[in-house]
Amino acid sequence: MANKTLFRNLLGKRLAAADTINEAGGAAYRFDPKHALAQFAATGCLNGTFYATAEAQLDKVLALVNRVDPEFIARAALYARRVGYMKDLPALLTASLSLRGPGLMAEVFDRVIDSPKMLRNYVQIMRSGVVGRRSLGTLPKRLVRQWIEKRTDAQLFAGSIGNDPSLADIIRMVHPKPATAQREALFGYLVGRDHDAAALPEIVKQFEKFKQAGNRRSIDVPDVPFQMLTGLDLSPREWKMIARNAPWQTTRMNLNTFLRHGVFQDRGMVRALAARLHDARKIAKARVFPYQLMAAYMNTSCDLPDLLRDALQAAMEIAIENVPAVDGKVYVFPDVSASMLSPVTGHRRGATTAVRCVDVAALVAAAMLRKNPDAEVIPFESDVVLSRKRRLNPRDSVMTNASKLASLAGGGTACSAPLRYLNRLGAQGDLVIYVSDNESWMDAPWQSHWGRCATRTAAEWARFKRRNPRAKMICIDIQPYDTTQVKERDDVINVAGFSDQVFRLIDAVARGGAKAGHWVRQIEAQTI
Repeated sequence: MANKTLFRNLLGKRLAAADTINEAGGAAYRFDPKHALAQFAATGCLNGTFYATAEAQLDKVLALVNRVDPEFIARAALYARRVGYMKDLPALLTASLSLRGPGLMAEVFDRVIDSPKMLRNYVQIMRSGVVGRRSLGTLPKRLVRQWIEKRTDAQLFAGSIGNDPSLADIIRMVHPKPATAQREALFGYLVGRDHDAAALPEIVKQFEKFKQAGNRRSIDVPDVPFQMLTGLDLSPREWKMIARNAPWQTTRMNLNTFLRHGVFQDRGMVRALAARLHDARKIAKARVFPYQLMAAYMNTSCDLPDLLRDALQAAMEIAIENVPAVDGKVYVFPDVSASMLSPVTGHRRGATTAVRCVDVAALVAAAMLRKNPDAEVIPFESDVVLSRKRRLNPRDSVMTNASKLASLAGGGTACSAPLRYLNRLGAQGDLVIYVSDNESWMDAPWQSHWGRCATRTAAEWARFKRRNPRAKMICIDIQPYDTTQVKERDDVINVAGFSDQVFRLIDAVARGGAKAGHWVRQIEAQTI
């Protein structure tokens, strides 16, 4: 009798054998170097995850950088920053170009290093020695100096928040030449040197005057970053002025703070901030992750005015407007295993996000259900998790359904579980969407034979495809690992990230416009 493992097939074609072990110890397929680097660029924050330390991730990224061409590094940096809204990996990739492709670094520098926070990241990485040098060097120093010289005085003052290094540290390193007496005074003020106080920019004068007034203040709060003011003893009137001037992200992150300081006793302020929160243009400009809105909603005090809670829900609907309505039967598989309880941006001492991987998976599933009421959401861990009490209603808000799904988290990981469930039912379908960390390890007996056969998820997909030959699968990975459970083909697309861009990729696949390598091609299409 023929060996069924050797001759297992999909529509007449032999399934590819698993070629590696993943971080959890299960059978898996390794991404090619470009896809792997893109995976890290779109999800990596260089913090510890459930299965890998920050140091292990850094080592993998640096190894991958040496295996791809410099142009792809530059394009991956652009994609990760401009489309994926990431911070650490784009800065690291840009820094790596100082040795791999200095000219390319100069081409993309201003588009990747687009904020004071990104500038500090870049300089910190360059000086750490991880990319092969411990000083900035001539070209990087010139790029940093030009970056500073292109900013207005107000932008530099606002960007002076933050340390290790601070903007003042960077100014001392690169010695930008002040073009005006005002800029010379500002540089002196920032680095703590003697300077002409009368020549300082007006916003700096206002801030110093406000600080010095103390509790006798009768002047307006200057329009400076929120962090510059929070250490001062402020009155309710001053807190209202801060709230009135706050940018969109600051507003989202400090609703409870404003509540504590009496800002929302003024109904006019409530209405003004609610209008700001669901302003579509401000949401787009803030480059907000949908999950950040869910976190803001979940963490708001029960005493927050309903108008503001409703505004956060309205903002969520705007933030997920890229969610496609898909023709045909859709299944969404959010991973609710124990590893998904890990913070989505990893563990960082003193700065770990409260948002977990499972929250992001639940959000994607709930958003798809909202736009596709006939979709079926099948959460899984070591098996599918079907709970009548937590059954989702497509008419409920995205926030409500995401919270229900996230409450299921726990257990081992078997990515094959939802496909096995559908295969037992003989289900029909057109699109399957996984949202997971892809670290499947409970798929025995395949795990012990990983070197000689496909992963169990790939085998179950083969069974599903026999009934549904036109079906497609999208695997959305939200953690920085370099393996997958189903090898990429024209009917299987692996993507990564947790910005709203994943919904555009789902739409492209659902419309039939995606083939193997689709996501990497999106990155390669970035203009240098």
